[in-house]
Amino acid sequence: MNNPMSRRFANEKIPKLILSLAAPAIAAQVINALYNVVDRMFIGRMPGIGTQALTGIGVGFPIIMIVSAFAALIGFGGAPLASIRMGEGNHKKAEALLGASFLMLLVVSALLTLSFLAFKSPLLALFGASPDTLPYADDYMGIYLIGTVTVLISLGLNQFIAAQGFAKTAMVTVCAGAAVNTILDPILIFGMDMGVKGAALATVISQAISAIWVLWFLTSKRTHLRLRVKHMRFDFNIAKSVLALGLSPFIMQSTESLVQIVFNTSLAKYGGDLYVAAMGIMSSLMQIFTLLLQSFAQGAQPIVGYNFGSGDFARVKSTMMYCSFFCAIFGLSMWAVAIFMPQLPVMIFTNNADLIALTVSLMKIFFLGTCIYGVQLAFQQMFIALGQAKVSIFIAILRKIILLIPLVYVLPAFIQPKTDAIIIAEPVADIFAALACCALFGFTVKSLLNKKTGINRKAARN
Repeated sequence: MNNPMSRRFANEKIPKLILSLAAPAIAAQVINALYNVVDRMFIGRMPGIGTQALTGIGVGFPIIMIVSAFAALIGFGGAPLASIRMGEGNHKKAEALLGASFLMLLVVSALLTLSFLAFKSPLLALFGASPDTLPYADDYMGIYLIGTVTVLISLGLNQFIAAQGFAKTAMVTVCAGAAVNTILDPILIFGMDMGVKGAALATVISQAISAIWVLWFLTSKRTHLRLRVKHMRFDFNIAKSVLALGLSPFIMQSTESLVQIVFNTSLAKYGGDLYVAAMGIMSSLMQIFTLLLQSFAQGAQPIVGYNFGSGDFARVKSTMMYCSFFCAIFGLSMWAVAIFMPQLPVMIFTNNADLIALTVSLMKIFFLGTCIYGVQLAFQQMFIALGQAKVSIFIAILRKIILLIPLVYVLPAFIQPKTDAIIIAEPVADIFAALACCALFGFTVKSLLNKKTGINRKAARN
């Protein structure tokens, strides 16, 4: 395959190339984060009921994360494989991956919509909603879930746009929806007096616009990989490879919802609704933090995938080095804001003085371990770019399932107050997971590149 973007992947200077691909992705994620931030910003300022409504939306956050996790399962599973196939010059196989992934997104969205709508209220109560906050969570999620298919299409297929090097186009996908959401929120929430239902409807409409844009682009002449009807069929081998590679980002996001449930129920038990509201704000900030780092690392993913497929391992190593450095600096910068200036982001969500004071005090504990989170996330994304599903899955499971969730339940038995003990679990898990990821990266990548070099030399001799 010899198009201008492929030539860039193969020849352009690595730092410039990473930044050119990452900058639009970062901008897109900042704007994408506005979906939740803008909703919560307006909801938190609803007269008389703002704090309760904000808490209710926070309780529904795990469902939103699960929906996004399934988009990641297919989008982050199929797009890196498409990059590798493009590097190998196998354009037909890359398009087959796109078509099969689209079909998978449609099927999954239908199953999720029916399942969550059927069990919505019991799930929200299980996730920590109190009698005071359940009505707001129920109203929001009842409308949000109707738009599940648009969420999966816009988030999942947008990865295939970015994987081709169209970072700015991928950014437009998010910008269009976020702009509409920002405009509609105050109109529907306050102007039409719809409250949390208005916030949910604004999100559904904006995601639908993003999905329409993605489908238009991937069926147009502008794209290198085109979404074609003939490729929209189930292929067991493709599905298996996509799901295997996408399992790591899926676990990262779906376990985030599980972690949110564990935090919400534990804090509701020991601290009450105000602590659940504070966790909702911190979770939103942590999501923004993670999305920004992921988008930076994803700017390097197509470069690594393409050059790994083409056999240029010097560029693979160089890209990894620069990506790790950039993510480390970026992560430290965001950590400094969270630790030393926490009141600035918190005041975006609420004007409740008690909630602001509590959230600021908890943030100084909650975000302690994120000082090295940037390097961990960079390495984890590189595992995905190289097609190393098993290692990436292990790191995702280690941080949340093996470390964080048990610590949330164990530490309150030894540390007082129990609410602080629950929050302390986060930095402890972050630090140990980051150290393990760095060690695995050093060993696994060296072994993988040596093995690939041997295969390529054998093929050249034959």
